[in-house]
Amino acid sequence: MSGEQNRTAIVTGAARGIGAATARRLAHDGFAVAVLDLDEQACKSVVAEFESVGGRGLAVGADVSDEEAVTAAVERVASELGAPTVLVNNAGILRDNLLFKMTVTDWDAVMNVHLRGAFLMSRATQKYMTEAKWGRIVNLSSTSALGNRGQVNYSAAKAGLQGFTKTLALELGRFGVTVNAIAPGFIATEMTQATAARMGVSFEELTKTLVERIPVNRPGTPDDIAHAVSFFTSEGASYVSGQVIYVAGGPTT
Repeated sequence: MSGEQNRTAIVTGAARGIGAATARRLAHDGFAVAVLDLDEQACKSVVAEFESVGGRGLAVGADVSDEEAVTAAVERVASELGAPTVLVNNAGILRDNLLFKMTVTDWDAVMNVHLRGAFLMSRATQKYMTEAKWGRIVNLSSTSALGNRGQVNYSAAKAGLQGFTKTLALELGRFGVTVNAIAPGFIATEMTQATAARMGVSFEELTKTLVERIPVNRPGTPDDIAHAVSFFTSEGASYVSGQVIYVAGGPTT
């Protein structure tokens, strides 16, 4: 196996959807994987999946926007699974609404999970990466970073993650740490089902409408994103840093 077998990854928001698919993929690649989400119990089934085929994992419950919880979670991973040198900042929530209806609470909640969470997790794990002179951080942005009606908070947070990515790439590159971002387009997950509900349409209707605009003529899947993460965390991607790749089934503007 490759060197990944002795390395540990943390994937946030990994109890389901893109996070769970990413955790499974990284375990397949040979990483020990900490599956982190708010509900530790919900993470255990994901860990059990790859442990059943010889992988190593750990279910961790933590709020990524809570500084003390993040510190404790990362220290636990380092102690029980190994020093984390790969971090996938995937945790995210939606609090969609038009600007004039959006509350400060909804704005803050989205900013706290997406931006504060990525900051806290990256800060807590970077010391292990710099000590190892090797590391990978992958941040989950979105095509919504380009603007999306009813998502001023989410769009701002996802755009912010792109600036965060490029700045960390500048700061951490000399330590052998690469930092990149993936901006998914329409991916069939529970989150996009919630978007359909917010819009007052069925998920099937929303899918049909959006797929008509996608050149590859299908919605994306969590595995599509997991494969992109797999590339960024590989040895072969060591000269790729500070990049944002749009995984959206076609060109974006």
